[in-house]
Amino acid sequence: MSDEAKKYHEEEAIGNAYDLRVARRLARYLKPYWKTVAVGLLLTLLTNILVSTQPYFTKVAVDDFITPKRTDGVWIFAAAFFGVFLFRFIFSYAQEILLNHVGQHVMFDLRTEIFTKLQRQEVAYYDRYPVGRIITRLTSDVDALNELFTSGVIDVLGDLVIIFAIIGMMFWLDWKLALVSLITVPLLFACTNWFRKHARNGFDRVRTRNARLNAFLQEYISGAQTVQLMNAEAKAQRRFREINDDYRNANIETIYYYSVFYPLVDFIGTVGIALVIAAFGYEYLTSVSAAGDALKIGLLASFIQYSLQLFQPIRDLSDKFNVLQAAIVASHRIFILLDLDIDIKSPELPKKTGKAKGEIEFQNVWFAYKENDWVLKDVSFKMNIGESVALVGATGSGKTTVTNLLMRFYDVQQGKILLDGVDVRDWDLHDLRSNFAVVLQDVFLFSGSVENNIRLGRKDIDAGRIRWAAKEVRADEFIQELNGKYEFEVRERGAGLSVGQKQLISFARALAFDPTILILDEATSSIDTETEQLIQQAVNRVMDDRTSLVVAHRLSTIQKCDRIMVFHHGELREAGTHNELLNERGLYWRLYQLQYSDEKIHVSDAGVVASDSALESPA
Repeated sequence: MSDEAKKYHEEEAIGNAYDLRVARRLARYLKPYWKTVAVGLLLTLLTNILVSTQPYFTKVAVDDFITPKRTDGVWIFAAAFFGVFLFRFIFSYAQEILLNHVGQHVMFDLRTEIFTKLQRQEVAYYDRYPVGRIITRLTSDVDALNELFTSGVIDVLGDLVIIFAIIGMMFWLDWKLALVSLITVPLLFACTNWFRKHARNGFDRVRTRNARLNAFLQEYISGAQTVQLMNAEAKAQRRFREINDDYRNANIETIYYYSVFYPLVDFIGTVGIALVIAAFGYEYLTSVSAAGDALKIGLLASFIQYSLQLFQPIRDLSDKFNVLQAAIVASHRIFILLDLDIDIKSPELPKKTGKAKGEIEFQNVWFAYKENDWVLKDVSFKMNIGESVALVGATGSGKTTVTNLLMRFYDVQQGKILLDGVDVRDWDLHDLRSNFAVVLQDVFLFSGSVENNIRLGRKDIDAGRIRWAAKEVRADEFIQELNGKYEFEVRERGAGLSVGQKQLISFARALAFDPTILILDEATSSIDTETEQLIQQAVNRVMDDRTSLVVAHRLSTIQKCDRIMVFHHGELREAGTHNELLNERGLYWRLYQLQYSDEKIHVSDAGVVASDSALESPA
């Protein structure tokens, strides 16, 4: 794994938080909505300018109306005050609507792009990265960007506008008091910088531990049945407590900085106001007593309000910088995912498209999931059109790998795999896989109706063909007994259906697709003997005139195959018909003895290892 991939995998915090390249890339998502963003930005500027006028209205009210007890024009003044705040409300409302509208559309576009990329990623990608961490990309990280687009950037610009507007108004009213009011600002910025730096680090730790928590939950909730079966609840709870405690401590550490920062900002603001009152008292009380002018209490009230308003956006800026930091870090992680190369994809100019005839050939194929840990070693064989071939061997011998390579879920390191004489890497990938139908041991059903699970998005498969396929594999019998029949809602992963029922639906799906090549990977291992006998005839009919590849441990299901190939430790050791292989008294004969000889069955009670060792022992 590369250093970059490892960093992504471990959710480590990414440095250079304010990377301008990332910011420019994020801006591209706003481009389709730039007009709406521009209007929202204008409304934000207008709203904050109106906010900065409130203390000035206080000054006018006190010094021009209340202190001199003047009533002339008070109604006009009140109307103006009401009008300003009415427009402030309208502008603020419209801004929130527009920016959240943009934010939701950007999130929709981004999630769609991420999901599309994940759908196109090769299977090896999911071998490397836990599903919980991938889900974090689509949820927590995208939500962080949503906050950036809907409030972060706009609020930062609005806070900057109101800071400069307030400072301008203060100097316009009284430059001396303005200077006094700004004495504590450097201290406030220093406090803000301290908070931003430490809170950012704490926030990164929170996100890292949150991703680990998500990964753990996904894994153990999916494996809840296994946990209960193995009585491992206590161990799982201890492990969860450790991860959850780590996550809680990271949050508490971050809360510590907030608990120090906000009271400290309030204290600095109080000091600033005290300095303003002291300066006003010294300057204006002295001048008023000397000159006999009226005391302008409204000016003092407006400066106190301006000081409070000035500290608020400065304090908010630190919070918004954390939003920006979170968004940039999240975007780094998202872009790492989006920028990952898709190793398995269609060639720019495919040599072969459309329907295949079904001729398969492996030429000196070597393959390893991990470097130099070979799963297949120099495997060569050829399957003719319409031929049925069974793959047998001990667990881990490479049988399923053969089918995965054929459908190009992985690419071989050495050798070639040909379909109709053309390397599978030169086929259009969509057309290549559309020629296959697969029935697996572990059937995956999606949420939705039984009919949709059989059709699986293929619009050209009508209801009649779905029912024909179901009847052929005897699935129609139990489907008719379901509430709603073919419209019965299947729950997540087929919950509520038996293993056998799920496999029958999978058989119906394969038949409905009418593939050129049929792959059965331990497809009948979870079906009882009676059900297996019912569907075996239908399966045999479907296999007629269709290239079929059958992976099986139960030798009773493959005896009628045209050819049987025996794999052992990644090598193709034997090939022939059932009777031919028995006559050779080699590996296949030993497998047969393990399943059908009473003496050998007793030996195999030790498990798979006993089977593997029996294969290696002399006959």
